[in-house]
Amino acid sequence: MSQHENMVCLKHMLDHALEALEMVCSKKREDLDEERKLNLSLVRLLEIIGEAASRISREDQKKYPDIPWPEVISLRNRLIHGYDQVDFDILWEIVTKDLPVLINPLKSLISR
Repeated sequence: MSQHENMVCLKHMLDHALEALEMVCSKKREDLDEERKLNLSLVRLLEIIGEAASRISREDQKKYPDIPWPEVISLRNRLIHGYDQVDFDILWEIVTKDLPVLINPLKSLISR
């Protein structure tokens, strides 16, 4: 994969992570249970983040060790294949705790 293609994927990861955070900024965990569009949107955004991550070769992933590649990609796989078993407590934790940690390394890589 070219450097340009990597940057496009990293930008997709960042943009969708920021969008997910924006969606929950004025929400509570309970809103996930009550708002179908919110939970569907968050699941989809996380799927896209994982798909973009999976498009970066393992060799190139090694160049960016600050990104937890296996976790991001496996989350996408769990959401896609376990669509009927999504635990909204875990989803909420990922969006509110893990995504903010992912954003700074992505910003740093993209700004290089």
